[in-house]
Amino acid sequence: MGVILMLLGAGGFLLFSKLKPAQAGLQIETTPQATVYIDGDQMGTTPFELVQKPGEVSIRLVPIATETSLAPWGTKVTLVQGIKTVIRRDFAENEEASAGEILSFEKRSGNTASLTVVSAPDAAQVNLDGQNRGFTPLPVNDIAVGEHKLIISQAGYSERQIQARAGAGYKLTVVAMLAKLDTVEANEESALVEELQREKVKIAETPTGFLRVRSAPTKNATESGQVKPGEEYVLLEEKDSWYKIEYQKDKEGWVSSEYVKKVE
Repeated sequence: MGVILMLLGAGGFLLFSKLKPAQAGLQIETTPQATVYIDGDQMGTTPFELVQKPGEVSIRLVPIATETSLAPWGTKVTLVQGIKTVIRRDFAENEEASAGEILSFEKRSGNTASLTVVSAPDAAQVNLDGQNRGFTPLPVNDIAVGEHKLIISQAGYSERQIQARAGAGYKLTVVAMLAKLDTVEANEESALVEELQREKVKIAETPTGFLRVRSAPTKNATESGQVKPGEEYVLLEEKDSWYKIEYQKDKEGWVSSEYVKKVE
């Protein structure tokens, strides 16, 4: 049984290996380079690959000396027969600011593919191929075989982007560890997330080439300004057949929904 093809990380690297039925695989990538200890024994440095018998192993990664002292990291993983487990770690000065992921496959019955996403911290939002699917821990059954893009995010933490290839007859498990932002970064991130989550509208084509912004939700209200087709604005309020938008900084007004579409 061979291990599945898998594409991992924003830049991406391709994994392919032929493992004998009694073997399990392990691959570790880190930024920066680190020394790898398995069950207390020093085994080498990253990038690191290993083929051995299946079973639980204790892994410790110690960043190789840099100008800044970086926090080492350890975990236990169960290496599964015929499967390559992938670990990626981005080191920082402390555990909270570090990030990474662990990806592994598990054989399942049938020819469909599935996905399970777990995160630290818990309750992170999972976006799969451009659609929000829920919060971790999240099982996704019967996903399409092929490449998928995962974005895992939570307010106050850096989002993690992972590209992976789902294989027929396998469940892909992704364990994502998010890096905590400092106070300033967290506030900026929260504001950005809030902005992205707010509903928006897009101005459609009009006979005049522009759309009047009114001071009130009626055609008889005075004109406050104009917006052009193709422009998008945050939707502040709805009333009858009118949408309230902020068409300029600190300037709000109403536009007719006849020439406005909600952005999905």
